[in-house]
Formats: sequence, structure tokens, C-alpha cells
Amino acid sequence: MRGFEKYLALWVALCMGLGLLLSQTVPGVSEAIDSWQVRGVSVPIGICLFLMMYPAMLNLQVAELRKLRANPKPILITLFSNWILAPLVALGLAALFLRGNEQLMVAVLLLGASPCTAMVLVWGKLAEGNQEQNVVNTSLNTLTIMVLYVPIVSLLTGLQNIPLDRVLLAISAGVFIGAPLVVGILSKRLLVRARGQDWFERVYRPVVGKVAIVALLLTLVVLFALNGEVLLHHADQLLLVSAPLLVGFAIVVGFNLLVTRVLRLRYREAIITTIIGSSSHFEIAIASAVAMYGVGSYAALGTTMGLFWEVPVMLSLVYLGKALRRRGFWLA
Repeated sequence: MRGFEKYLALWVALCMGLGLLLSQTVPGVSEAIDSWQVRGVSVPIGICLFLMMYPAMLNLQVAELRKLRANPKPILITLFSNWILAPLVALGLAALFLRGNEQLMVAVLLLGASPCTAMVLVWGKLAEGNQEQNVVNTSLNTLTIMVLYVPIVSLLTGLQNIPLDRVLLAISAGVFIGAPLVVGILSKRLLVRARGQDWFERVYRPVVGKVAIVALLLTLVVLFALNGEVLLHHADQLLLVSAPLLVGFAIVVGFNLLVTRVLRLRYREAIITTIIGSSSHFEIAIASAVAMYGVGSYAALGTTMGLFWEVPVMLSLVYLGKALRRRGFWLA
């Protein structure tokens, strides 16, 4: 699986291409997929997003949060980066690049206000970082996103005078974060009781993790099959939203690299801090955009482009981190 994850950027691009190909070669595919809805929510997208979210919720280990007192510095850096720096950077860049295009602005704000709780475990493993810190930090992110996501997005959109259905946003957060969280907690407790902790960690979680990546790729196929016509005829909009996303990555990654060096963190903690502090929870961003604006909206496509760019950026950060370690950028 590690080799598969190593080339995740390639699989992402191929699945996007497959979705576009289906939209152009299979008549009625987008209409057929879009017709499977419950109260305006796409069932295929909902299933895929749940399967992407559920494995992340299995990482929640509240007991591990007690370890924050032993080494709080990396966690404090990521909290600042995730909940203050990234949202403010997203706000500024959305206003700079996307003024007048409200849905794309919302897409950037949704991504900027959603710290990652899932894929960072993959990037951290590939970077050979401190995975114990990774679990602690993702557990903390899982809890904080339940409390802060809706208020932060509401605040950011309010500052730009963008009308937003806050009730629908809250429902989206409850369904796509709350439901997987509850199912994750209950299933973990029942499975550990029935089969033991060792079986859960060695067998169940790795299998579910593979399902999550497959669901991620299937989501891309479905999204791009649904939106093929819009994408091919409005590629300029995708290029437009890519500008603030890429500049935002550069600013936030650069900040985290610099601050972890200034504060003299060791490599294994510094690289995890940088990865978590620089990534976004694209699953909930996509889910929120789809719930509020629809599957074929610019908001949904904008958040999908966040995923498109995050994969190569994070993989590049893994290799950059290893190169900086060899050059003594951080403490050994």
C-alpha cells in the first residue's frame, strides 16, 4: 500500500481524467448519477464522503490528549496555523483573487477553515515523522473541528458579505463529521471488545484505511463525471481558483517551516507539525459545498481543486522535509 500512496498524485489525476472521459463518452451518465438524491443530497457522493471520513474518526484517542502537557509546542503551532493563520490567509487571498465570484470564494474559505484529520497520517508516515504526535494532533483536530468549523466559516463569509445558509452548513458538519465520529467511536469500542485491541490495530484499521483511499478516488471519478461539461467549458474558473489555493499553500507551508526551525524542533516533530499545520480537511469542505450549492456548482468544483492541489503539494512537502533533514535544517 505504501507504494500506492507514494503515487497518489498520479491516481488522483487519472481518476479526474476518467471522470471527464465518462462525462463525454457515456450519454446520460451525469444525469443518472445526479438523479440519485435524497432531499437534494447526492447519495453516491454522500456514501463516498462517509467512507473517506470514517477511518479518520477511528484515530480519535481522547486518552492520548493527556500527552499534550509533555510537549505542547508542536501542538500549539498547529493550532495557530490551522485556526488562525490558514483561515486569515484564505480570507485575504479569496478577496484578492476571487472578488465577485462568491462560490469560488466560499470554496477557498471552506478549505482554509478545515484542518486535516485523515490524510496527514499518510503524509506523516511517508515523511517518517513522529506518528504518536500525529495521532494526538489529529485527535485534537477531530474535536476542535466539531466546535470551530461552522463559526469560523460563518465569520469569514460574513466578513466578505457573502450570504450563507448557516443551518445547512451546520447540518452538513453534523452529518459528515458527527455521524462518522459517532459510528467510529461505537464501532471501535464494539470491535475492540469483541476481537481485541491488537486485531483492531493490525487488521481492521489497515483495511478500512485502504477503503478510504478507494472512496477518495471514486469520489473524484463521480465528481468529474457529473461536472465534465462545466469543467471543460469553464476551465478558466478552475485556473482562477487555483491561484489563491497555491499561493495559500506557499504562505502557510513557508510559515510552518520557518517557525519550526526558529523554535528548534527536531525533525520528526517538525515535519508532522508542518504537514498538519499546512493541510486541509478537503472531505468536509467538499461535503459542505455540495450540500449548500449542489454537486455541479463552482463551489463544489473549487473545493475539489483544493484536493487536486493538496495531494502533490503534500507529497512534495514529504520530499522537501527529507531533503531539509539531510541538510540539517532542523535538529536531528
